[in-house]
Amino acid sequence: MKYVVVSGGVISGIGKGVLASSTGLLFKTLGFRVSSIKIDPYMNIDAGTMSPLEHGECFVLNDGGEVDLDLGNYERYLNITLTRDHNITTGKIYSHVIERERQGDYLGKTVQVVPHVTGAIQDWIERVSKVPVDESGLEPEICIIELGGTVGDIESAPFVEALRQFQFRVGVENFALIHVSLVPVIHGEQKTKPTQAAIKDLRSLGLTPDMIACRCQEELEVSTIEKIGMFCHVGPEQVIAVHDVNSTYHVPLLLKEQRMMKYLTRKLNLKESSLSPSALARGEKLLNKWEELTSSHDRSFQTVTIALVGKYTNLKDSYLSVIKSLEHASMRCKRKLKIEWVESTSLEEGAKDHDLSEYHKAWHHVCQADGILVPGGFGNRGIEGMIAAAKYARENEVPYLGVCLGLQIAVIEFVRNVLGYENSTSMEFDANADEETASVVYMPDVDQIKLGGTMRLGIHETRFTAGTESSNLRKLYGGSDHVMERHRHRYEVNPKLVEQIEEKGLKFVGKDETGARMELLELQNHKFFVGTQYHPEYLSKVLDPSRPFLGLVAASSGILPEILESQDLNYKGEF
Repeated sequence: MKYVVVSGGVISGIGKGVLASSTGLLFKTLGFRVSSIKIDPYMNIDAGTMSPLEHGECFVLNDGGEVDLDLGNYERYLNITLTRDHNITTGKIYSHVIERERQGDYLGKTVQVVPHVTGAIQDWIERVSKVPVDESGLEPEICIIELGGTVGDIESAPFVEALRQFQFRVGVENFALIHVSLVPVIHGEQKTKPTQAAIKDLRSLGLTPDMIACRCQEELEVSTIEKIGMFCHVGPEQVIAVHDVNSTYHVPLLLKEQRMMKYLTRKLNLKESSLSPSALARGEKLLNKWEELTSSHDRSFQTVTIALVGKYTNLKDSYLSVIKSLEHASMRCKRKLKIEWVESTSLEEGAKDHDLSEYHKAWHHVCQADGILVPGGFGNRGIEGMIAAAKYARENEVPYLGVCLGLQIAVIEFVRNVLGYENSTSMEFDANADEETASVVYMPDVDQIKLGGTMRLGIHETRFTAGTESSNLRKLYGGSDHVMERHRHRYEVNPKLVEQIEEKGLKFVGKDETGARMELLELQNHKFFVGTQYHPEYLSKVLDPSRPFLGLVAASSGILPEILESQDLNYKGEF
């Protein structure tokens, strides 16, 4: 097993996740099997209870793990399926060590950060790195490890020390470190001092970078690269310039142009001659498809505009998987994507008294958009604005996709304005709502007190109902009779209202494996008005876009019939 660690210095949010994903992708284009691990130094057990406005989205895996959003990057780029154990947090490690101590596993010794916590981290990495994550079912050959946060933070100290020890545990020929740093441009001059200081801090902790990836707004000058190489004690070929590009999907090609793999394969003693012809051919095919996709996207000139009506729009990372799914779909449709960010509270009638300009601006974005998307979320803030957006889409033939909460919003709007139950709402927003007319109710099988890891989570089957062969959603899934998608919710459509809703034309075309829970809705005689109780964005891949998102972008671009007639919509259960 070869290990490639990606760490960061100077500031957080510098792009370690994209660089780690891009490095893994380049190894795959050579024919190697790749896995990924994300280390998060926070004390939380997982990301499930963290605010999207503080930490960004919570990504959900097949096994129900609620993890850091960077694991979504790994899955999207590498087309792999990770587990909750691929996300290591301080909370998980300390819980594991304390549990062992309570069981007497340390035989009365004083339990300390070194060697017990650092040893537990190394054991965890070595165990999880060998878990098969792709369709081959074989052990990976290379594991990319991203160390979250910034080297030098007190929270990261045990993990940095563990990785220092780990390089000798696995052998220096099986370990490589890429350090991502920032090269700011001040008054037109590229400054190298922050990178020099970051590398000095890293070395003082016992880690020496094999490559330095320099993030900069503009292309690095040759003199800047030479200066970093000289003062950071690395060769010029070990300094990788990662400047701003058209999209993050160009980053792997940018790294490839700088012959990153030539150095890493030499450092890790990797020989392509040891790979089978089928593995080499698979890697070459992947590279060709990636290059074709990015070049095709660069040549796109038509634009599709999607109004994203959400409640966490102040932090775009709250909807990272949604954004990426829209990007994947737009690339498949050969369109330039423009997202109009609409804070749902700004659409509400009460907002007129608060800020008239924001109210009119928000409605202008909704009315001018080619399609409307209402994503997931929790709590009652901004709900009336979402309902107003769903009503506008339904009445004006505007393509609409509702995800999780967005499906429930579509149902509430329909029950209020078509069935006539004007006060209908969700029991999430009003716990005392009338159970006979509430559009959305608590699922009876979830914990209503504990919040962490207690929702309907992970991969579940959704079955298309009889007579739905003409459904756009079913066609998008290649005519399959079922789909496997990832869930994250506590509430469901009120089964007492289903018959009335369907009589008025809003059909539930997909249900769970028991037939009791409504999973997919589609409005009859509408261009594209659909909702999914699951989160299709979690399984979207760069080269295989999520089907509901593909439908939204295609309908918004006016090419849905062409997409439905294409030959590459075969669906084999799970993407």
